[in-house]
Amino acid sequence: EVQLVESGGGLVQPGGSLRVSCAASGFTFDDYGMSWVRQAPGKGLEWVSSINWNGRSTYYSESMKGRFTISRDNAKNTVYLQMNSLKPEDTAVYYCKVRFNGVDYWGKGTLVTVSS
Repeated sequence: EVQLVESGGGLVQPGGSLRVSCAASGFTFDDYGMSWVRQAPGKGLEWVSSINWNGRSTYYSESMKGRFTISRDNAKNTVYLQMNSLKPEDTAVYYCKVRFNGVDYWGKGTLVTVSS
């Protein structure tokens, strides 16, 4: 069974940094690209970033480019999202996602709140 468990969310001040993690199980982690998607309060899903199977290719939404960094540790079956220079509009639930056998699997998300 595919499982994705996010962690590391919390309250951070504007301009601060936070790293969220996603621990994966139930599939061969280093065979698959991974993504982060977020949902701000009262808004729809927004793609944030993706990384390929070996971590050598990364992709970002324009609004996060230069502030967010996606990475992965295949030995730990974990993908990370390092978020710097956080803004109030980054407040959202952050989900990790994998497409496995043609099906999208999601974690339950971790809440990041950017507020003073």
